Amino acid sequence: MNETVIIGLGSPLMSDEGVGVHLLRKLEARQEEFPGVDFVDLGTAGARVLHAIAGRRKAIFVDCAFMDEAPGTLRRFSPDEVQTQKRLPRMSLHEGDLLKFLELSRKIGEAPEEVVIFGIQPESLEQGETLSLTLASNMDRYIAAIAEEIRAADA
Repeated sequence: MNETVIIGLGSPLMSDEGVGVHLLRKLEARQEEFPGVDFVDLGTAGARVLHAIAGRRKAIFVDCAFMDEAPGTLRRFSPDEVQTQKRLPRMSLHEGDLLKFLELSRKIGEAPEEVVIFGIQPESLEQGETLSLTLASNMDRYIAAIAEEIRAADA
């Protein structure tokens, strides 16, 4: 297990909702550029986040995020800079609120020293396995930003 983990979140069956998973796959294909980094596709994993981040120094999450920005906008957040908008009727191990799982990991002493969240404003949440043209055309820019974050973890 490496000190840094990149976690792709989202459903790749709902267009831009799956951008985190699409980006993770592209980064993983270049993993030789990122020694010391694990790549984990958690999709809509819920509580599996806890196991993926336990014992890490740094966790980087990539997901679509509703930020009232133009579609395709990428923003970098710490968990303290984000407010959840999810309203879940119950606690589930298969769905959940990332921020609540991060809070739980801190309470049980398993949280990484540093957590970074990359949010990308979706354009489409229609059923389908391809990203909208807006997000697809920005993939290189997203990868560059995430790669810079990975390299900062090594510095």
